[in-house]
Amino acid sequence: MNRKNYVVGIDVGTAEVRVGLGEPRPDGTMNIVGLGLSPSDGVRKGVIVDLDKTIESIASAIEEAERMAGLKIQSAYVALKGLNIELINNRGVVAVTSEDREIRGEDLDRVMQAARVVALPTDREIVDIIPREFIVDGFEGIKDPVGMLGVRLEVDAQVVTSLITSLHNLLRCVNRAGITINGLVLQALANAEVSLSADEKELGVFLVDIGGGTTEIAFFKNGKLEQLSVLPIGGDHITSDLAAGLRINYQKAEELKKKYGKAMSSMAESEPKIEIKTVGSNELRLVSERELSSFIEPRIQEIFQIVREEMIKMGWQSLPPAGIVFRGGVSSMNAMLEMAHLVFESEQARIADFDVVGIKNPIYSTVVGLLYYVQRQQPRMHSTERTKPVKKKGPGLWQRIKDWLTDIVD
Repeated sequence: MNRKNYVVGIDVGTAEVRVGLGEPRPDGTMNIVGLGLSPSDGVRKGVIVDLDKTIESIASAIEEAERMAGLKIQSAYVALKGLNIELINNRGVVAVTSEDREIRGEDLDRVMQAARVVALPTDREIVDIIPREFIVDGFEGIKDPVGMLGVRLEVDAQVVTSLITSLHNLLRCVNRAGITINGLVLQALANAEVSLSADEKELGVFLVDIGGGTTEIAFFKNGKLEQLSVLPIGGDHITSDLAAGLRINYQKAEELKKKYGKAMSSMAESEPKIEIKTVGSNELRLVSERELSSFIEPRIQEIFQIVREEMIKMGWQSLPPAGIVFRGGVSSMNAMLEMAHLVFESEQARIADFDVVGIKNPIYSTVVGLLYYVQRQQPRMHSTERTKPVKKKGPGLWQRIKDWLTDIVD
C-alpha cells in the first residue's frame, strides 16, 4: 500500500470516538485497513464538556486504528456534528476575467469566496462552503463550469456555520491528540454516502440519525442536502429511563437495551427470564422483555413524534417520495420499523443497510462514510490556528502547563 495515499477520518460522537483509515481504490471504493473505537467520556449531547477526557478518547481510538493498519496517523478529516451547526443559503457572483471568456479554476475560487460574504453573529464562524449548483450566464443546474465559456459566473451555495466555542474546542482536542486537521465534513453528508441511494437523494428523502445524545434530521432532494436540524434527544435518554425504571446502573441498562430492547411491547416476550440486580441490593430478580419495553416504547414514540413535528416545521406534512431512512445505534433495535410505520403513518420507511467492503458493524458507518465523501468530493480545507501535532497521547501535567504557557504567550 502506498502510505502517502491513505485517508483518515475521525468521528467524535456522544457515546464513542471512531477512527477509520482507508486507501482509495481506482474504482471509487475504499480499502479500509484500520479502525479504532474508544468510549467518549468527555462529550454530552454532541458537545465537548471535558477537554482532557475527549483528548484521551481520541488518542486511544487513533492508537487502535494505527495498530490495526500498521501505520502512523498524522492527519485526518473530522466529522462535524451537533446542535450548533446552521446552514445558510447564499449566492456568489463574479465576472469571468479571461480574455477568451473560458471559466478556469481561479474563477471558481473567486465565486466561492464571494459566497462567503454573509452577515453572521459575533459568536458564529463559517466552517465550509458547499456548492449546490453553478449558474453561467443565467443557465442553471451546472455542476462543474470549468472549461465552459461565459461572462457571468454564479454559485448557489450553502454556508455551513458553527458556534465558535464548540468548533474550536473540537479542533483543539483533535490537535492536542497529535493530529493535523485536513478538513471538516458535515456528518449528514458523510452518513448519506453509505446510507442513501442516488435515486433517494434525487427524489427527496429524510435521513434520520438517532445517536446517543442527539437526533439529526437531514433532508435531501435533487441530489443535494437541502435542510438540516439537530434535536437534543437520543439513545442515552432511553438508557436513562431504563436505569431509573428498573433501579439498575447505567451500564447494565445500556447492555439490556442493546441485547433485549424492543421498540413495541406487543412484540416482546412476557416470560420473565432476564436476570438483573437492583442498586443497593445483592438479590437477583427476573424481568421480561415486555417489562423492559414498557420503559423503552414511550421514549421511542416521543423521539419519533418530535422528529415528525420537526419535519412539519421544514414544510413536510407527509413524507417525501423516497420516504424516511433511519440510521444510528438506536435504529437497529427490534421493532423500530414497525413503530416508525405507526407514528409516521406510512410504509415508506426503512433502516439503512451498512456493508462496506466486509465491514458490517453500523457503529463505523459515519466514519466510513466520511472517508468515501472525502474521496468523492474532496471538501475544501479548513484552516486552524494550531495544526501541528502536539502529543500522541492525552496530555499529562507538564504538557498542560506548557500548553497554558503557550496560550499566554500567544
